[in-house]
Amino acid sequence: MLERAAMTIFAPGLFADTTALVTGGGTGIGFAVASELVRLGADVALCARRKEPLDAAADALRTLREGAKVYAAPCDIRDYDAVGSFLDGAIAELGRLDVLVNNAGGQFPSTAQHLSPRGFEAVIRNNLIGTWNFTHATATKAFIPQRRGRIVNVIAQIARGFPGMAHTGAARAGVENLTKSLAVEWAQFGIRVNAVAPGVIKTSGTKQYPPQLLETAERSAPLKRLGSAEEVGHLIVYLCSTQADFVTGQTFTIDGGASLWGDQWPIPDDVPRFPPYPID
Repeated sequence: MLERAAMTIFAPGLFADTTALVTGGGTGIGFAVASELVRLGADVALCARRKEPLDAAADALRTLREGAKVYAAPCDIRDYDAVGSFLDGAIAELGRLDVLVNNAGGQFPSTAQHLSPRGFEAVIRNNLIGTWNFTHATATKAFIPQRRGRIVNVIAQIARGFPGMAHTGAARAGVENLTKSLAVEWAQFGIRVNAVAPGVIKTSGTKQYPPQLLETAERSAPLKRLGSAEEVGHLIVYLCSTQADFVTGQTFTIDGGASLWGDQWPIPDDVPRFPPYPID
């Protein structure tokens, strides 16, 4: 019997003759997406900042399907020239690119009043500018010339803001708007652009968060648990497929219902009641 992570609702060979690029593909959601794409016939390119987990991920992916091609190299998504060099290497190795999954990013818990200007800028550069760098470079080098491409941007569940991480909320909101704008501008080139907005997902990246934050996330979701990387991966893979060719400019939330219910930022009862300003 297949383990849950290896089970799929998709037809075997769905991504045959398809090449996909997954940023941040060495761990977590990115690796889950790359794994399913490879099982379904795709060749993949992976980038991340750290070489060691990237090499391990590439080796693991090659075992999932005989003959699978995997190109993996470190890349700083914040550096447009570095992104261009990575894409040149990926296209030279794999022949073409059909799918881009912008999964790379990162943030850290911090209340807004304790967030330094440098910390805010670092997360904006990583999550917003880094996404733009890969999106623009991939479109101009591959998707626009071939008049075909599928882009999925991994953002975050920001339906009610992102208290406790305002820096990444601002960046992810920018990516969501970029998704809508490019879906319209680039429709003429046969390019689809969508976004996936996960809630709190249990991956290696959540280990940096305080336990109480994860406990609050579980309590604040109607399904009373955190999501898994594989669950998010299934949704992303669907949007990467030709089965979603009439879907563009949309954001798909996967958060166990947390955006609809629960206190994501409880306010203490003893907060002072500020009177209204006096009216002359």
